[in-house]
Amino acid sequence: MQANGTGQERDSEVSCRNGAQNGESSSAVEAHSNGLVAVTDNENGVSSGSNNNNNGVSAQPAPNNCNNNSSSSTSSTEVKKKKRLSQCEEDVIRLIGQHLHDLGLNQTVDLLMQESGCRLEHPSATRFRNHVMEGEWDKAESDLNELKAMMHSPSAIVRMKFLLLQQKYLEYLEDGKVLEALQVLRAELTPLKYNTERIHVLSGYLMCSHAEDLRAKAEWEGKGTASRTKLLDKLQTYLPPSVMLPPRRLQTLLKQAVELQRERCLYHNTKLDSGLDSVSLLLDHTCSRKQFPCYTQQILTEHCNEVWFCKFSNDGTKLATGSKDTTVIVWHVDVETQQLKLLKTLEGHAYGVSYLAWSPDDTYLIACGPDDCSELWLWNVQTGELRTKMSQSHEDSLTSVAWNPDGKRFVTGGQRGQFYQCDLDGNLLDSWEGVRVQCLWCLGDGRTVLASDTHQRIRGYNFEDLTDRNMYVTAVTELSNINAHFSCGYLHKM
Repeated sequence: MQANGTGQERDSEVSCRNGAQNGESSSAVEAHSNGLVAVTDNENGVSSGSNNNNNGVSAQPAPNNCNNNSSSSTSSTEVKKKKRLSQCEEDVIRLIGQHLHDLGLNQTVDLLMQESGCRLEHPSATRFRNHVMEGEWDKAESDLNELKAMMHSPSAIVRMKFLLLQQKYLEYLEDGKVLEALQVLRAELTPLKYNTERIHVLSGYLMCSHAEDLRAKAEWEGKGTASRTKLLDKLQTYLPPSVMLPPRRLQTLLKQAVELQRERCLYHNTKLDSGLDSVSLLLDHTCSRKQFPCYTQQILTEHCNEVWFCKFSNDGTKLATGSKDTTVIVWHVDVETQQLKLLKTLEGHAYGVSYLAWSPDDTYLIACGPDDCSELWLWNVQTGELRTKMSQSHEDSLTSVAWNPDGKRFVTGGQRGQFYQCDLDGNLLDSWEGVRVQCLWCLGDGRTVLASDTHQRIRGYNFEDLTDRNMYVTAVTELSNINAHFSCGYLHKM
């Protein structure tokens, strides 16, 4: 009988240990083959009751280390259980990972992705990236077939393949492999039946005598990391962000944030570069009122009547003022003392001067009059000579003007529906009918002109293909002046 009891104790202990290893609780009631039942308290491992046995032998309490092991296993499981991340949190982790990857901190990226359970990009996208950067074009094209199912637009594959083959073609030409390049052009690019005009341009590069000539004509950096990185940036725009993030996405968001802070800065009076090196990301950008010009430094009394318009030159060294007294005075700005000194007076205007515009190189100055003025005047500021006095019709109202970036053309218009493009001699180059212009501004592309009109709109007019489109619509009754700033893609009105 005693031997049987001892054997049961050993069986109980083994069973308890096995339960602890599996993370199971051993509380409870343990039944033995001879009818012995052992009841233990799991909280403190102390026997809590009497055990009855057909043989009349008392059962010994089970060892309490079973319960301790069970609690330890449960706690360990809870610690290892990861928090479920929200979509926003996953996006932030991926953005940080991409930025760290661009900095070359690849081991940190691997650890971040492993610990968070996120994925920086799809494995097929990673292979595609590597093959593009290594110039393995056949493998990159094969990767495209894997990525095809993940794209929203079926035509995107054709565009991406065209960009890949174009890079392949240019690299063959730079290496002097003309036959291989010709094979790519004929057998791979042409069958795509995409962008035929570009294919004609590419075929012309076969005539380039040396690599420098090719890079200059193609406006291409040449074979290597720079051109392939630029190619990859273009290719990424066709892939969903869930597959591959847009290039430098975190920097883009930070630039937008800085630009928004500048827009909200009430007394903004400092130049913010489009990059992030000139600002601190630790605090919001603000300009104090002390930085804003609020105090009178000089009073100019040379005009004989109301001053209607003032305009600094592009280099900031001169100021032009237009008055109701029909004169334009050009002032020299002393950069050190910030004082103005009369430089010259431009005369000959028959009306009061209500608007002024400097040419991009500050050589010429155009003056417009009030609503009843059908003429504009163009002076050479250096010589003081009146170069052009332009008028298309006595019924015109030319109240606004803007220079093309090339400095050889300008646009002018007014609220009676006139809108002209002219050269320096006042010759009419192009015109739009029925556009009631309040203010004008030429964009840096040399083609598009912004015009605010009487319908509370800012529209873009292309003088090359004579197309127009809405750029901005506002509820403000009148837009008297507009200024375009496109380094970050925003349009500001003043």
